Amino acid sequence: MGPRARALVAALTVAFVLLGAWVTGAQAAQPVELAAPYEYLGWGDPQPPAEVISQSGVQDITLAFVLAAKGPGCTPAWDGHRPLLGGADAAAIESIRAAGDDVDVSFGGWSGRKLGSVCKSVSALQAAYQQVIDAYSLRAIDIDIEHGEFKNRKARGRVLQALAGVQRANPGLEISITMGTGEGGPDRTGAALITEAAAIAFRPTVWTVMPFDFGPPASDMGHASIRALEGLAAALASAYGISTAAAYEMAGVSSMNGRTDEASETVTLEDFRAIAAFAGVHHLARLTFWSINRDRPCPSSPAPEEECSGIAQAPFAFSSIVAGYHG
Repeated sequence: MGPRARALVAALTVAFVLLGAWVTGAQAAQPVELAAPYEYLGWGDPQPPAEVISQSGVQDITLAFVLAAKGPGCTPAWDGHRPLLGGADAAAIESIRAAGDDVDVSFGGWSGRKLGSVCKSVSALQAAYQQVIDAYSLRAIDIDIEHGEFKNRKARGRVLQALAGVQRANPGLEISITMGTGEGGPDRTGAALITEAAAIAFRPTVWTVMPFDFGPPASDMGHASIRALEGLAAALASAYGISTAAAYEMAGVSSMNGRTDEASETVTLEDFRAIAAFAGVHHLARLTFWSINRDRPCPSSPAPEEECSGIAQAPFAFSSIVAGYHG
């Protein structure tokens, strides 16, 4: 091989190395929360996270839920009783990262003792959030704010103030706030939560609505979810004084796969594809669902709601749709 050929080979090698680094960097730059479906290790028969990743193609997983441990103070623990370190949850995080992916840790949820209600000061609540962030060197956290944390103005005020402090102390940390919604968008309490956050100049990475369990019957869950997202964007645009397009880029959706808690509601794969398509058009900051545990067909009927979706589907069908979402 002559000098010119060797020089050409060397140049091409450098180019391919740089291209590979650019592609890897581009993949790493995808926000953890962008496409990370929920898995709840304290519920049903959860699939091993490594299996979820290998079979569905998702890059990241949202693990739920961190609550307040029983007793005095406001110590964070998985489901309120499993330790942060040395248990199955820490092992799951290690397995996710061993696969080259990452984890978003979710606080709160439907039941249990919420840190925002138990911690009686902003500083104590901020310290509890920080303890979890430090335990796993997290790049993303999610606050699934429901019940007393959501309805009680003092509790939700503590949550917002504590998250604002966490944001200042952890530059670059992704923070999502996830809440219920009406079919037309956030209800009065949800709208107040957004307004209260804007009033203290707190702007999380993404505001996420959960468009299910509406109460009144909803037969078309795809379009019902889209209407809820339109209402969320309007609320964000008004509270933060931004355009609708910018509001969508700080909005997110967390659906429920298959049959929901309401007998009249079923989120089909077609519905979820419609939601994902809407998310892509408007560059939503988050597309997720509850939950991976349910992302498989039921072996029999009736079956536990925590173990399957209740509809005909392939295993990890919903997760695979999320895996294809890149904003």
